[in-house]
Amino acid sequence: MIIHTGGRTDTVQYYTEWLLNRFGEGYVLSRNPLFPNKVTRYELTPDVVDCVVFCSKNYKPILPRLHEITDRFNTYFYYTITAYGKDIEPGVPGIEESMETLIKLSELVGKQRIAWKYDPVLLTKEYTMKRHFETFEGMAKVLSPYIDRCIFNFVEMYGQKASRKKLESNMPELIPLSSQDMDALARGLGEIARRNDIFIQTCGRNDDFSHYHIHSSGCVTLEILGNANNITFKDLKHKGARQGCHSIESRDIGAYDTCMNGCKYCYANKNPQKAFENYKYHDKDSSLLIGVVKPEDCMIQGAQKSFQKKKKGIRTDDL
Repeated sequence: MIIHTGGRTDTVQYYTEWLLNRFGEGYVLSRNPLFPNKVTRYELTPDVVDCVVFCSKNYKPILPRLHEITDRFNTYFYYTITAYGKDIEPGVPGIEESMETLIKLSELVGKQRIAWKYDPVLLTKEYTMKRHFETFEGMAKVLSPYIDRCIFNFVEMYGQKASRKKLESNMPELIPLSSQDMDALARGLGEIARRNDIFIQTCGRNDDFSHYHIHSSGCVTLEILGNANNITFKDLKHKGARQGCHSIESRDIGAYDTCMNGCKYCYANKNPQKAFENYKYHDKDSSLLIGVVKPEDCMIQGAQKSFQKKKKGIRTDDL
């Protein structure tokens, strides 16, 4: 089983103590976003968790105590650093500070466990192709010795009307990307990555940019996690989380509407203020990220099956 810590919120940046407490106690509770009264318990022990996948825009808060997890679990880290400033990512540290933190993280866990995410790529009058290429090249020169790969994607609507309207409302300055725009951006990013000896790939796409030295999608794969941690996984189909996604199935222990980064393009928050309101209900000692278990909640034990060869998993009945 793969545990994901950052798909729904930036757990590492804003909920560090809670995250460490959960791994310390050996279990976590996760509320189903579609059925709020359904709460699932997952065991956080090395015998049933194959790998802990982190995704964050700021690892600085957890660095001093990260060993509490890395000493016990296989891990992989996705670090998002983009070209944008506070106008688009108000809660995210600047580029220089972020790169310094990535380097420190790499020195702690090894470059083979770190992917730099340049995601999403979007265009405005301020963030032009030229600015993307200049910024990306500057970062690539600094980060290339400290990362396993670079992963990028173009800004997405995720195919849902509500998500599309939210993005249009939050970012009226957004310039829609044409297929020609995406091709030009891929060509430029691919060439810069090649010059800096960086393995670059897409995320959540079916496009073929291999002629630009860009590898196909599949950012959380058993091959990547296995190579990083020197473990062997079964040959399993990667179902993905949405169309175009080629990642392995995982379980996210975070919650939507809780990330205070305030990124304009974010799909995980209804609006930035909602996250700050929900934070008031966060208790670092709770088993849930937000709030507590209620009498009307239905709690079940999650199925935890190992993807590794010759490793047993567990599955228990409902609590």
